[in-house]
Amino acid sequence: MSLAIINGILTSIALETFILSRQMSLNIAFKTAIGMSLVSMISMEVAMNVTDVVFTGGAILTWWVIPIMLIAGFITPLPYNIGDLKH
Repeated sequence: MSLAIINGILTSIALETFILSRQMSLNIAFKTAIGMSLVSMISMEVAMNVTDVVFTGGAILTWWVIPIMLIAGFITPLPYNIGDLKH
């Protein structure tokens, strides 16, 4: 599970850095990507992995659990993201 969480976080940071680097320098884009949503990314990844384990009994990805995982991954960091956007 920790490998999936680390992979998801690194992928998200890489994608955000790539997108932001079109508007700012690469160094600033990387720092912004790391500070922007690390808490949100960690909570999303943990929620998705826990959902997978709860519904399949282990880290076994099956097609029917994917929509449930995506919903859990979206809802879990939502309060943090809304609060972050309001500030």
